[in-house]
Amino acid sequence: MLKIGYLTLDVPFFQAPLSGYSDYAMRAVARDCGCPLVFAGLMLAKGVIHPRVFNNPEFKAGDDEHPIGAQLLGEDPEIMAKAAKIVHNMGYDLIDLNFACSTPKVIRRKRGGFLLNDPDRAIEIYNAVRQSVDCPVTIKLRTSFDNQSRDNFWTISSRAVELNVDALTVHPRTVSQRFTGSADWQFLSEVKKQFPTTTIIGSGDLYSVDTIKINMKTSGVDGVSIARGAIGNPWIFSQLRQENYFPPTLHQQGAIILKHFDLVCKLYGDKKGLMHFRKFAIAYCKLHPQRRKAQKFLISAKNADEFISLIRQWYSL
Repeated sequence: MLKIGYLTLDVPFFQAPLSGYSDYAMRAVARDCGCPLVFAGLMLAKGVIHPRVFNNPEFKAGDDEHPIGAQLLGEDPEIMAKAAKIVHNMGYDLIDLNFACSTPKVIRRKRGGFLLNDPDRAIEIYNAVRQSVDCPVTIKLRTSFDNQSRDNFWTISSRAVELNVDALTVHPRTVSQRFTGSADWQFLSEVKKQFPTTTIIGSGDLYSVDTIKINMKTSGVDGVSIARGAIGNPWIFSQLRQENYFPPTLHQQGAIILKHFDLVCKLYGDKKGLMHFRKFAIAYCKLHPQRRKAQKFLISAKNADEFISLIRQWYSL
């Protein structure tokens, strides 16, 4: 069980927002595999103010998706608050504030992980958003901007906890590390000890069920946010629900791939859908016993019908 404000999930994990990936199709497949909470892709607050952004399948919340979260990125408290109100009115059940993104263009615009350099601005954003919506509001942080000091992390997190933040999600790398090196899950145990009554969610390097279970047990976090580990592997959610689990059979893999691809084609059309799905096909192939051969054939498909035929061939359907 995982409590995030007034939301209660029956299991302590969910799918993180993934820019360019977590559209309606990916979210639907995750839910089918037992994911209790999904997020749309990372949303730029300035973009959210223009309603047409919700025509994008990555950002439009379906009636069958509750609970669904929105993660917002921005540097202006007023704009972030306005965006939060808009996405909540558009059907989102939870607002997460991203103070962790390490993408260079985001940092240059003083958004995301840059805000670890400016605790006052980060808390000003949180307060503005908190006052604009009546749904749970959470914050995502990294340990620091660089390796010099974690003081700003503790300042932001402590003040947010005092202001009743509904959860802190912590990716235990610095912003400057981006995704290099290993996530420091020992740091997450320090965070949980410091804030024992606050919901603490861990993220980073969560690619297998065993790793997730070990990290949760050793760190004591309340839950985990699974990001890249869910790309091409939605079974990670169903496996986490089981005491003893087995990897998906070829037939099970193929059935999910076909369903995912069908949803993508319905969202984007066959031609665009095939192009969009190639990155998912590459990820799905990681579980195939003939990974490289299967991947080579699948990404060579010229149209949707050929792709479907190849899936049936390579996955014994």
